[in-house]
Amino acid sequence: MEKSSDDVSNIHNRFSLTLINPASHYFSLVGSLAIAAVIVSTVYFGYLGSDEIWFRILGVIGILALTQLIDIQFTRKKEYSKSLHASLFGNMLWIAVLLMGLLASVVLAKEASLFFVTYGMFLFASFRIGIFTTTLGASIRKAWAICMVQPLAMFLVMIPHDMWNSMLTNPMAIGFGAVFLIIASVWSVLTDRAGRPGMESTHRTIQAYLASQGNDFTEAEEIIEQRSYKTKVSTSQIRLRSSNGDTEFRMVLPEIHPGPYHPVGGSNIPYLIYKNLDSSAMVMHSISDHSLNLPSKNEVENYLKNLDKSIVKEEGLVCTEPVTVQINKARVTGLLFGNNPLLFLSLSPHGMEDIPNYMKKEIEQYAKNRNYVRILIVDCHNAMGEEISKEDGEDMLKAAKSCLDSLITKDSYPIEFGYANSDSMDVWTEDLGMGGLGIVCLKINGKKFFLGWADANNMENGVREKIVENFAKQGYQLLEICTSDTHYAPVKARNRNGYYQLGLITGAEKLSKWFLEIANDAESKTKSAKFEILENETDVKIMGPGIYEDYSKALDNSLKITKGFMIGSVILFVITLFL
Repeated sequence: MEKSSDDVSNIHNRFSLTLINPASHYFSLVGSLAIAAVIVSTVYFGYLGSDEIWFRILGVIGILALTQLIDIQFTRKKEYSKSLHASLFGNMLWIAVLLMGLLASVVLAKEASLFFVTYGMFLFASFRIGIFTTTLGASIRKAWAICMVQPLAMFLVMIPHDMWNSMLTNPMAIGFGAVFLIIASVWSVLTDRAGRPGMESTHRTIQAYLASQGNDFTEAEEIIEQRSYKTKVSTSQIRLRSSNGDTEFRMVLPEIHPGPYHPVGGSNIPYLIYKNLDSSAMVMHSISDHSLNLPSKNEVENYLKNLDKSIVKEEGLVCTEPVTVQINKARVTGLLFGNNPLLFLSLSPHGMEDIPNYMKKEIEQYAKNRNYVRILIVDCHNAMGEEISKEDGEDMLKAAKSCLDSLITKDSYPIEFGYANSDSMDVWTEDLGMGGLGIVCLKINGKKFFLGWADANNMENGVREKIVENFAKQGYQLLEICTSDTHYAPVKARNRNGYYQLGLITGAEKLSKWFLEIANDAESKTKSAKFEILENETDVKIMGPGIYEDYSKALDNSLKITKGFMIGSVILFVITLFL
C-alpha cells in the first residue's frame, strides 16, 4: 500500500503537465491567428525586406482557419478545441525558429537566411506528428498524412510563388526537416510503448484521460476496469435514532476511497452515499487509499445497491463524553459508544496525505487487546500536507492508544442528538462538493458537543482552527471538522492539485457563518436517541495498487524519453543556427 501511495503521489505531481493547454479554445483560436500574422510580418520585414504583407496576412489567417477545420477530420474524437491548441503551439514554434534565425544573423553578422522560414515549417510539421499521435488519437500513418497540410498551406500563401521552388528544394532545409520528422515519429512510437508490458498504449491512456476531462469518461473507465479485480469491501456505520423513531442520522465509514478523479468511477461516491441515505449522513474518510477506488459507474451502482443490506451488529443507549489527546502535531479525539470506540485522527493545521494502512492495523490490534468490540477510525482529512512522517506517525499512534486507554475509564451517559445540513441553504462554492455541509450535535451528560462535516477534498491549512475558534466565541465546543475527500470538482481547477480545498475559495469566516447556522439548527433538534453499529460487506471491483504502479512507470519513462529527445533536438537546432 505504501508503494501505491508513492505511485499516486508521483502521478499527482505530473498533473501540472495538463495545465499547459490554455483554459479556453477561444484563447487558442485568437492566439494562433495573431501569431500567424506575426509570422508573416517577421518573414516579410526580417527575411524578405518587403512591406507588401496585408493581403498575405489575411490569406494566411484564412488558410490557417480552414486547415484547423480540416485537422478535425483526422482527430479521433473530432475535437475542435484540441485542433486549435495544436495550431497555437505549432505556430509558436515556427515564430520561435524565425526569431532565433534573425538573432543568429545579428550575432554572426550575416544576412538572414530564408532557410529558417522553410526549416520552421518542417519543425511545425514534426510537432504536429507528436501532438496528433499523443493527444489527438491519430496513427503514425495519419499523422504523416496531415502533418504538412497546415504549415505547407500557410507557407504557400505567405511566400511569393516565384520563390517556392528555391525555398522548397533547399537541400539543407529538406535534410534537417526530414531529420526532425523522423525524430518526432520515433519519439511517438517510443513514448506510446513506454508503459509496456503493464500499459499497452500510453497514448490511448492519455487520450482517454483528456476525453474524460470533457465528461466523456466511457473509455477511461473501460481501460481502468480492465485492470481492476473483485474483492470484498466493508462499510461501517453508526446510526443514531430518536426514541420515537421519526429521525435518524448515520456516520458512514466506507472502506472504499473516493476517486480516481472527477468524473471517473467513484469520484463522487461520498455524495452518492449521502443521497442514498436521505441526506441525513456524514460520509467520512476512512483509513483507505487510492488502491480502493471503484473504477466505473457500474461498480458504484453495485456498491450503493448493496449498502442497503447492512446488518446491525450492536446497539445501545449510552456514550462517553469525548476525549481529546494531543501529542505534538498529532491530535486524536474519541468517543465510546457502548464498547465501540470512534476515533478522529488529525494533524491539522499541519496536514498530511491519507493515513497509511499500517497505522489502522496497529490501532485496531491495540483496541482488540483492550477488549473493545470493534473500533471505527476516521481520517479527518482536514489540512493539506505530504505523506505522514515517521515522527508524526509515531505521535499519532501514541495519541490514539492514549485516547483508547482514557475512554476505558470514562463513564457513559444517555445520548441525545440533533442533525442538520446545508441542503436548504445557498452554499454553492467552487471548493465544496454536492453534499454541502453538515453538523451533528451530541448532548452527553448535559453537555453539547458538535462535529462538523464537509463534502470537500481536504481543507486549507488553519481553516479548521479558525472555525473552532469562532464556535468557541459562541459558547459551542466543536470537536472536529472532517471532509469526505470527494474527488468531485464543481469547476476545473487550473492549479497543481487539480482541485480547490475547502477554505481556499470560501474563506474561514464565511464557512464559520454557515457552520454556526447549521449548528443552531442541529442544536434545536436534539432528541434522546439510541445508537446502532451497522456492518456491510460487498463484492466490488477495485483498482488495486498495480494500476498506479504501471501508470507511474509509464509517465516516468515517457518523460525520460521526452527529455532525451528534447536535449538532442535542441542541440541539433543550435547547430543549424551556425550553418
